[in-house]
Order: sequence, then structure tokens, then C-alpha cells
Amino acid sequence: MGSRVTFFEVEILDWKTKQQLCFLDKVEPHATISDIRLMFHKSYPQWYPARQSIRLDPKGKSLRDEEILQHLPVGTTATLYFKDLGPQIGWTMVFLTEYAGPLFIYFLFYFRMPFVYGLDDKLTSSPHPVVNLACICHSFHYIKRLIETIFVHRFSHGTMPLRSIIKNCFYYWGFAAWLAYYINHPLYTPPSYGQKQINIAVIMFLICEAGNFSIHVALSDLRRDGSKIRKIPYPTKNPFTWLFFFVSCPNYTYEVGAWISFTIMTQCVPVGLFTFLCFIQMTVWAKDKHYTYVREFKDYPSLRMPIIPFLL
Repeated sequence: MGSRVTFFEVEILDWKTKQQLCFLDKVEPHATISDIRLMFHKSYPQWYPARQSIRLDPKGKSLRDEEILQHLPVGTTATLYFKDLGPQIGWTMVFLTEYAGPLFIYFLFYFRMPFVYGLDDKLTSSPHPVVNLACICHSFHYIKRLIETIFVHRFSHGTMPLRSIIKNCFYYWGFAAWLAYYINHPLYTPPSYGQKQINIAVIMFLICEAGNFSIHVALSDLRRDGSKIRKIPYPTKNPFTWLFFFVSCPNYTYEVGAWISFTIMTQCVPVGLFTFLCFIQMTVWAKDKHYTYVREFKDYPSLRMPIIPFLL
């Protein structure tokens, strides 16, 4: 006699109203959350899988796609809760939109479009070389990000809510316009310590950009086989990745470093404010990732801090 398979019954309730939306009969015990999303999608075509948050508790965290029904803390009659996450956009599209915007917006100010500063044709370019250099660095930063989005990044989550992309674009595009307005302004004054300050800032900027790119490549290599399983990132032969000895998210450390150097190069208050906000946001992300690593891996290197070696 072969052993009988115990099938599961899954009821899916609305997380807010607790009303039953769907009852799935004879669900295989080794069905994943991804399979359940697809079954639910058949009943409700408007809620495609990426829009669905399926959870064990109405206010709990979303279950991951790869989690298996029989391994969840439920009986053979499982109650799951559904929340609509709203319209979703693929991550590649998200990043292309977020990063292409600042690139083009900056050029509007750099090329002194007549409607920007209301100038005569005679004043179409800045006399200060640092203004050209700032445009090259700003463009390089966002072109690098676009290239990474297309060729390097591997995303663990497939999509992002449309609400978030509107908010992010407002942030990135708005700041790009504000920075560009001041740096390319006819009354802009170059840095106090002249060429020496600019040169140091450019060297620092290039080191941080190279470091950021190296970390993104190292993180991408961890998922080369297409798996979504989290692994501990370690330093490689590339010296830029050695920051992994001291921090969990060196890509954020380098990113903040690049904006600090851009602030020094341009000596411009809006750039400094943008850098400060970037630092706060990246510290939040880095702490979140750091504590996830610590929670998931008992052997996680104890010397590492989230974003600043030995400090934070």
C-alpha cells in the first residue's frame, strides 16, 4: 500500500474585513506560496501574483514565494490572509525611470536652456571649469547606475508599488533640478580652496564610484545561479570589496562617500543637504539588512557594522 497524500484546504480571507475571498480544495502539501498566489489569481484575475501579499497573520509579514505549505505553522485546513499591494512596476523599469530623470534634468540647467535662468544668448555657458566637471561627474554617476540596472543587478523582489515609484521619482528628480539650478547658476562661485579642493574631491569621487560598482558586482555574483537564497557576502580579490571586513553594506558606504566628495567639489548647500538625506536613508536600509544577516546567520562576522566601520 502506498502512503496516502494528505491534501490541504486553504481559505484566503481579506486581511481587513476577514471576509472569505477564496477556498482552495485539495492543495498539494508541497505547494509553495507562489503556487497559491497563482491559484488565487485564477479566481481574481485583477490581482496578479506581484500585487498579492499573502500572510499568516492579518498584520504580519508577507510570506515568501518559496515557502512550502506543509512547513508553515498551519493545520491541514490553513487560513491565509490577502492584502492588495496596488499596481506594481518591475524593478528594472523602476530604476531606469528613477535614474534617467536626473540625467536629463541636469542637462537642462547645464546647457542653460533660455527658459531656466531667463538669460541672453551670451550667457549660455559657465566660465568656471568646475561646473563642467560637476556635470561630467553627475552624469557619470547616473549612467553607471543605469548600466548596473541593466547588466549587474539581480533583484530579490520582482516589483515595486506604483505609489513608491512616484514618490522616489519626485525625490530624485526634484533634487537633481535643485542641485543643477545652483551649480549651473550664472552667480555660482567655485570652491574656496580652488583647484586643490576640486582635485581631492574628484579623486575621492572616482574611488567611491569604483568601490560602489565593485560591491554591486560582488553581490550580483552571489546570485549568479539565479537563486534568491540569501548568502553572506565576503571580500574578494578586488581591494574595493575589502570594506566587507568592516561593514555589511559597503555599497551604501561608497555611495555616501561619492556624494560627500561631490559636495566638496561643488561646495554647494543643496548638494550637502541631499548628501545628508542620502546618508540617513542609506543608514536605515543598511541597519535593516545588517540585522537580517545577523538574524539569519549564526556565524555572521561579528566585527561588521551596518554602514560606517566600527561606529554605525
